[in-house]
Amino acid sequence: MAFVIFMAVVAAVGGLLYLLLIMSHVPGAKEERFGMLEPLPERLGEWVKSNEVGADGLVREERHLFDEASKKLLLQVRYRDPATGKIERVEPERVIKRRRIRVR
Repeated sequence: MAFVIFMAVVAAVGGLLYLLLIMSHVPGAKEERFGMLEPLPERLGEWVKSNEVGADGLVREERHLFDEASKKLLLQVRYRDPATGKIERVEPERVIKRRRIRVR
């Protein structure tokens, strides 16, 4: 009985390693199975002003950056004084999780 359990475990590990190898090395296998990532924002790398002024009178500016090495989409936010143009406050970078879109 122990031999049967051992063989089932070996088969399961082998199957998982095979799937991992296929998903990482076969072009298009991951997209076909899980869907494609949503497109990057149109104004990537550009600071975009928000239309509304905050309660403290500062203008919110944000930009999206794509880190090629880690394949992560980052959001940076800063607040400017509209009179002087000086940056008053900066929020920490946030990682934006991109969703997968199923293509049928």
